[in-house]
Amino acid sequence: MTRFLICDDEPLAVERLRDLVGRVTGAEVVGTATDGRAALEAVAALRPDAVLLDIEMPALDGFDVVEALAKEAAHAPLIVFVTAYPQFAAHAFDTGAIDFLTKPVRLARLDTAVERVRRAIAERENAVRLADLARQVEQLRAERRGDAPPSGAAHLWVQRRGENVRIDLGEVDRVQSEGEYVRIYHGDASYLHREPISSLIDRFDPQRFVRIHRSHIVNRDRVASIRRRPAGGYTIVTGAGELLPVGRNYRAVVRTLVGKDE
Repeated sequence: MTRFLICDDEPLAVERLRDLVGRVTGAEVVGTATDGRAALEAVAALRPDAVLLDIEMPALDGFDVVEALAKEAAHAPLIVFVTAYPQFAAHAFDTGAIDFLTKPVRLARLDTAVERVRRAIAERENAVRLADLARQVEQLRAERRGDAPPSGAAHLWVQRRGENVRIDLGEVDRVQSEGEYVRIYHGDASYLHREPISSLIDRFDPQRFVRIHRSHIVNRDRVASIRRRPAGGYTIVTGAGELLPVGRNYRAVVRTLVGKDE
């Protein structure tokens, strides 16, 4: 059974979606929320497989919710955006959403979205199993050769859409923690890989990569500038224009990046 949380600030929209999900075989609603903050609390308490998430909401909108889930959730659910504004579609998919539904939602279209969620869950589970198996095989080979564990390996195998992809770790742009997974940014692509960021950092050359936050690793060569925030602390700007926070416990890294004291 695929478990959904519904988040919409319009009670009638919540009830309509609840009714539609109830008509889809193998899908169930485990909870509802009427604003972004309530959605984050519900995700933490209920651990749904996916969230049917409105975009236009007061305080925290749908994009804010996705950003918070990516940084904080121990088990980030898949996201299906639901909105009356189709112009948000491009931005929605840029966030990694599985699907984008336009109100009023039709049953046939919702059924398609549920199937996409199921396929994504299956792919993620397969990727986890293959990654675990690959690590076990690599460790066994190292033990058989009498080598040290494969820390600092020059490459990493990850899975995407049913294929195994070899990533040159030296060419990675940055890494972002997504709960029990990490998202590895490599050129124009990104890959979801099951491994804690605290373990993955040991695979990278410390002369080229630095951890700047409990959720971020960055390639030193991709750092374009470092901004001091008015309230204190720093933000790193990458060559691609991405803004990455420097965690309070990692501020000393600024000195290593610029090569001098603050």
